[in-house]
Amino acid sequence: MRISVSKAKGKLTELVRRAEAGHDVVLTRHGRATVALVPVRPRPDPDARRAVIASVRAAAAGKAEVGASAARSQDFLYGESGLPE
Repeated sequence: MRISVSKAKGKLTELVRRAEAGHDVVLTRHGRATVALVPVRPRPDPDARRAVIASVRAAAAGKAEVGASAARSQDFLYGESGLPE
């Protein structure tokens, strides 16, 4: 939705509700877009983020398996000269 700043003055509550609901609300001045109303997204609590990261790390640590080294995994593709066979 595009609306001029002068018209938006009387409809601010409605425009805020629309923005909160996910609609695009753009205020214009002299026909050019100048401001967009967007909802503020709450920031996650730092302690909660740390807890999630710790749980993901703990879950991943239990699944790690030691396997063969991949350092020389493609050696079979090359001959003694170092060229592809």
